[in-house]
Amino acid sequence: MIDIQIDAWRAWAPGIDADAAWRDWASAPRALIDSGQQPSCAFIPAMQRRRLSRLARITMDVAWPLCADDEQLPFVFASRHGETPRTFALLEDIGRDQPLSPTQFGLSVHNAIAGQWSILRGQKGESVALAGEGDTFEHAMLEAAALLHEGAPSALVVMAEEQPAEALRSWIDDVPFSYAVALRVSLPDASSSATRWRLSLHANDADARPGAWPNALDFLRALHDPHAPVQHAWRSRQWKWHRLP
Repeated sequence: MIDIQIDAWRAWAPGIDADAAWRDWASAPRALIDSGQQPSCAFIPAMQRRRLSRLARITMDVAWPLCADDEQLPFVFASRHGETPRTFALLEDIGRDQPLSPTQFGLSVHNAIAGQWSILRGQKGESVALAGEGDTFEHAMLEAAALLHEGAPSALVVMAEEQPAEALRSWIDDVPFSYAVALRVSLPDASSSATRWRLSLHANDADARPGAWPNALDFLRALHDPHAPVQHAWRSRQWKWHRLP
């Protein structure tokens, strides 16, 4: 069981990036048309921006405003599938007997985005890249809580997924559209007006099934509804989120 405070958040999905738009989506969640839109990330110099994949761009877009220019924050990047479109493109090149790009290969590894964040922001502290199962979001929050208990005043958590190539969608069926959710978290402070949450882990004795939406998006819905219960099941695990008074 962990207690954690959400000091600030940002999210991106195709056609949705403002708080008001997310509030509307949270009240009536729906699948979004994903035709490859991506944020401009104009705050990053053009030379560096050209090296960013779509997944990296949506990660930078949501995370960047949550970290001040002079801050050093631990960074937790979480993605179950990571740079799947980039990796698939590399496999297509192999299938066509084309030479592989060393740059594309180097940026396809799972911790590449965390590394790009560190370089672009001049971050010299801890960065973690996680790839779990359907409850990767909860594991990322556990990692952030561990960093906070080791002395970090705040941490930045980003959960991001990109819709996979068409050929992979019969295997990767838990990404309804590309999205990223960034949370700036700290240990609970009763004097703060920020929302405080308790995360607990239980056995999935009732054999509950995963919900209709990815866990990070479902939690985002709960941020907009103070009465919404949040329970995320995955295999033998049942994660329960409770808003603290």
